[in-house]
Amino acid sequence: MVALPRSVQLAIACGGIFFSFSYFAVLQEDVYKKPYGGEYFKYTFVALVAERGVNALIGYAGMLALGRSGLTIPHRDIFASGISQMFAMAGSNEALRYVSYPTQVLGKSCKMVPVMAGGIVLGGKRFSLVEYVQVALITLGVVVFNFGGARKKGGAKDSPYGLALIGVSLLLDAVTGGLQDKVKKRTAELNPDAGEKPVPTMHESMFWTNASGFLVAAALAAATGQATEGYAFCARHPDVLRAVVVYSLASAVGQNFIYFTITQFNPLVLTTVTTTRK
Repeated sequence: MVALPRSVQLAIACGGIFFSFSYFAVLQEDVYKKPYGGEYFKYTFVALVAERGVNALIGYAGMLALGRSGLTIPHRDIFASGISQMFAMAGSNEALRYVSYPTQVLGKSCKMVPVMAGGIVLGGKRFSLVEYVQVALITLGVVVFNFGGARKKGGAKDSPYGLALIGVSLLLDAVTGGLQDKVKKRTAELNPDAGEKPVPTMHESMFWTNASGFLVAAALAAATGQATEGYAFCARHPDVLRAVVVYSLASAVGQNFIYFTITQFNPLVLTTVTTTRK
């Protein structure tokens, strides 16, 4: 089978990420910002259990259907990246309760800088001058877009706590991006005879990353009481449960394209794509 050109592969990945996560974003905003019988959903770890769990199941199904790489995989590094990714998402999701959705999205759009920093510090990556300039220009554009316009009158002010949560989420994005680069590096070290650039399949990465996030989210949901309170909330308002399940499925579709991009390219390319979408 003839391999598609790299530019075509990237175009397909971009299209998948754009469509699936745009739909995901609409439903996610409904979950956190829409009142349900006068109540608001505040059970972030419950939502993450559903989202990470669905992603892990789809990743495992992909492994069964399409096969595994046969490589020795650095499971500890993949697990660590899954945990940091889960906490990064928890921070950005929780921030939605305290800041507007545009602020959350635009704040997270600056994550190219921490992802690059994480790749350098944790993943041992080196970037070209052109890549540094691209990241600087895109980030500057996001900042100007976010702060250059006038706030709509009557809009609620963003809470400092919500902005701090976005900051923590960005820091964890740096850790996640660095660990994802480290996974590639460690896989090559563990499989010296496997070719030029041995990497786990996208579904192996998807399964192990989401499985670790699911386990930690489930433990935290139980420890904080969100498991029982979130279940009671969903029982009272089935609409929110449907929204969480559907956006989890949209996330799973999008994650196929995300892990394809990470496997075939690198986390910085992925962050550039997701920043452009936002």
